[in-house]
Amino acid sequence: MSDINKMSNQPLHDSVMQALGTVMEPELHKDLVTLNMIRELTIDEGTAHFTIMLTTPACPLKDMIGQSATDAVLKVEGLQHVDIKWDSDVPKNRRIHGLMNVNIRNIVAVGSGKGGVGKTSVAVNLAVSLAQEGARVGLMDADILTPNVPIMVGLMHGRPRVVEGKMIPFEVYGLKTISMGFLTDPDKPLILRGPMLHSAIRQFFQDVTWGELDYMIVDLPPGTGDAPLSLAQSVPLTGAVIVSQPQDVAIGDALRSLGMFAELNVPILGVVENMAGDLFGVGGGERLAMEHDVPFLGRIPLDIDVRKGGDYGRPIVIGVPDSSAAQAFRQMARNVAARVSVVQFQNAEVIPLNVIG
Repeated sequence: MSDINKMSNQPLHDSVMQALGTVMEPELHKDLVTLNMIRELTIDEGTAHFTIMLTTPACPLKDMIGQSATDAVLKVEGLQHVDIKWDSDVPKNRRIHGLMNVNIRNIVAVGSGKGGVGKTSVAVNLAVSLAQEGARVGLMDADILTPNVPIMVGLMHGRPRVVEGKMIPFEVYGLKTISMGFLTDPDKPLILRGPMLHSAIRQFFQDVTWGELDYMIVDLPPGTGDAPLSLAQSVPLTGAVIVSQPQDVAIGDALRSLGMFAELNVPILGVVENMAGDLFGVGGGERLAMEHDVPFLGRIPLDIDVRKGGDYGRPIVIGVPDSSAAQAFRQMARNVAARVSVVQFQNAEVIPLNVIG
């Protein structure tokens, strides 16, 4: 567009920005202009063209934001059409870059108070779902003593390559992953004490060539022992996801995990209720979230295809993508991404847009 046309459209341009300044981002509770989410606005023959820069490619409320922006702009006299493009810029946890020499924007721990609740299934399907949405994702198996991620992603053979003293993570289903299971004999037990666990987890961050990641999903061992403590003390976590089954005994264990992260000043992103259905009941995880004033991230129904996908190395969001469980995992992943954005927003200064256009 020529400078003359830009000048002639400036009043209309300003009116559109004013209209978009009334559209609120539902999770962050600020308007799109203040959040600097409106980019590259141009007006051409009655059509407003602009990009909305989301805080995550997995935004669960994208359609709502787009419809609200469209409705607001069409109220501006002289405009008949709206052309929205989408992009994303995942916020950075600045503490990570201050303490570690890695290009990881957010580290999300997935924990549980007890074993057998499907925590690794949740971690794997969370990571794959985020990658499917277009995010750059890493999956770290921090269950050092009993690693299960290799089985669940179908990588049971081979060792990571080493280049210039650093391991190259395996790539599968659109994400990068590393596990102690790639480095040891699966038929032999691995025995490590607390300080060695701390060192192993630290090395998985520092001695692996991850590249730039939007999200690092860390699958923790169950309970509140050395590994969760080592992770929380070694790296600045953006937040923790707590996985539980619905029944009361699992809820009690999940509560201990929730309390551990709270004591370590790790933000609780929310609770996932896994394996919900006739066998284990429904509602316990949601009740836990409500009683302790933390977000409820989603309910995953008990589905044999989740188990089969884990056994065969093909996560359900890949193997049976139209199933109710796969859809629940994808929605849960969007909710986690939204919570990460909220936590980062709460910890950062919002810089108002000062250059329109």
